[in-house]
Amino acid sequence: MMLNGFFFLLFLTGGVDSERHCSYQDVLSHLNLTKNKELYSMTRPVKNYKRPTLISLEVLLYAILDVVEKDQKFIPYVWTVMRWHNEYISWDPNQFCGINSISIPSGILWKPDLTIEEMTEKDKAPASPYLTINHKGDVEVQNYQVLVSSCRMHIYKFPFDIQRCNLSFKSVIHTARDIRLLASDNSSEATEWSREVMRTQYEWLFIKMTVTSKNASDILGQDMVIYTITMKRRSILYIVNFLIPVLLFLCLDLSSFLISDNGGEKLSFKVTVLLAVTVLQLILNEILPASSNRIPLIALYCIGIFGLMLLSLLETILVMHLMEKDSKASKDLEADKGRSQGGNKRGKANIQNSPGEVHEWTQCACVYDDSTGETPSELLPVAKEQTDRRVPCLGEALG
Repeated sequence: MMLNGFFFLLFLTGGVDSERHCSYQDVLSHLNLTKNKELYSMTRPVKNYKRPTLISLEVLLYAILDVVEKDQKFIPYVWTVMRWHNEYISWDPNQFCGINSISIPSGILWKPDLTIEEMTEKDKAPASPYLTINHKGDVEVQNYQVLVSSCRMHIYKFPFDIQRCNLSFKSVIHTARDIRLLASDNSSEATEWSREVMRTQYEWLFIKMTVTSKNASDILGQDMVIYTITMKRRSILYIVNFLIPVLLFLCLDLSSFLISDNGGEKLSFKVTVLLAVTVLQLILNEILPASSNRIPLIALYCIGIFGLMLLSLLETILVMHLMEKDSKASKDLEADKGRSQGGNKRGKANIQNSPGEVHEWTQCACVYDDSTGETPSELLPVAKEQTDRRVPCLGEALG
């Protein structure tokens, strides 16, 4: 009884192991995998150099951070997974307490030199410091990358455009004789998984991701996997902030025809509205790239409205000029008429008999009756007296 109690006490205190303990260091020691082991890090991990290394690639779109139309840049946040087989790594999980995978620093093992053909700037996200290997020798590297890539923008239908940007993965120096590159997922799977992990889409609506594998035609070529991201712009903000205001400015310009042309208010109003449309065109010029081969529809829309408003302004200037010219002509005509009337009155009062002598005649004649027996000479004093008293003449009296 005392002996059984002693063994039971040793079991509780750990003197006797109930099970075998294993560690990741045992696996590394078994593989002889150290930081300076050239067998794993210096060359491609194959025992026969004629056998190419098969690289499996998976890419998921995590977020659309920015699309710069002016510089034609596409900035996505993607998740990439690379898998390949290392022929120098393998172990039996049963010998190491069921350990079938371990994580080690990424600098210890050889990694394929995959790059993105459209990348214009260095990856801004830090690379993953670890990679994972399993007991069969399969190596997996996962990375989150912020890519600044070039993308050919087609802005003819802006802001109702649909853009397609490519991410082309290929090796830098290895040919198809050394590396065979293939995609581990198809287009439908990549699209569905990207929608599940999508966090932000900026002003765009993610539509789909198309996966295309281009195999090299000979051993000196390079395999390439192209991920095409298709996205549609959310146009409601541009409609509210740009298209509708420009149309309203045109309506304001048309309503200015109700303003009188006599003053300068109509002309200043039209010039103000025209300057407002010019400011909107400058804002549009900052958005659209200058390298576009076709004039965008929105630019034609702005140019058309600007042209209509310019014609309206020229019409107002012409009408005001004609009105001012007509007013001046009317004043000159009235002045000429006044001068002509004054000349006619003076002409009726003065009659020229002989050169150098002008006699002033009375505008009325006196009538005498010879039945009274008076001679004209006797009536002269009476006529003179009537003239001095401004007696009306016969014609005036009859009138």
